[in-house]
Amino acid sequence: MGFWRILFTIILPPFGVLLGKGFGWAFLLNVVLTLLGYLPGLIHAFWIQTRPARY
Repeated sequence: MGFWRILFTIILPPFGVLLGKGFGWAFLLNVVLTLLGYLPGLIHAFWIQTRPARY
């Protein structure tokens, strides 16, 4: 993860997920979690970005 992606994730977690994984289920789930509370969205965003990619 680069500096800018980390910064965007801290400021607005869904934007960090969008930059890292694109528009999909992870992004939509992160939007919902962030609307429910900032901390769940932030934890989910960092978890999504640090786990290995599955191909």
